[in-house]
Amino acid sequence: MHNTDIISVNAEPYSFEFSPKHCALLIIDMQRDFLEPGGFGEMLGNDVSQLRRTIEPNQKLLAAWRTQQLTVLHTREGHRPDLSDLPPAKKIRGRSKTSIGDPGPMGRILVRGEIGHDIIPELYPLKTEPVIDKPGKGAFFATDLHAILQNRGITQLIVTGVTTEVCVNTTIREANDRGYDCLVPSDCVGSYFPEFQKMGLEMIKAQGGIFGWVSHSREILAALA
Repeated sequence: MHNTDIISVNAEPYSFEFSPKHCALLIIDMQRDFLEPGGFGEMLGNDVSQLRRTIEPNQKLLAAWRTQQLTVLHTREGHRPDLSDLPPAKKIRGRSKTSIGDPGPMGRILVRGEIGHDIIPELYPLKTEPVIDKPGKGAFFATDLHAILQNRGITQLIVTGVTTEVCVNTTIREANDRGYDCLVPSDCVGSYFPEFQKMGLEMIKAQGGIFGWVSHSREILAALA
């Protein structure tokens, strides 16, 4: 495959056509506190197996992307250690006994530099892969993601990660408003809630692909091969 080729992927609502040279793999928030047993996500009563099923398909897609030497970016949701970028409304929402910045199972919760904030070992970034530290749900808010993508000539995104209805959906909506085409492989995104997983994907591809396209990693891997 040459980087100038246009590749077509079977998707809904219709085929997604992309140029590998201008398409990045954007892996959202595959962080230890969200995915690992004993982390903050599980502490809140969530079933982390609903997210962990995304690890293997993401590994395969990431390996294929790296083999082709294509652009990969990772994101992490979290805040500065002094919490100066944490809105008070976000801190208190949920009325949980334990909230952002408090001691958690793997260090201070959602604080940059803590073990739980970091990306899981199975998908750990290479030194050449930018990591976007974001204070919000969307990867474009208060980050340099848009600038990095523009500098690299990226116009299309394959978006994976967690959770489908929150950070993945928010990022895709932000990307759509900035003119990016987004494809979501359904097996590479996850939610703690199966009904949110289903509806999160439905919302993206509704009305002729109002926010983007939905496919499966096997379709992307087949197209790349």
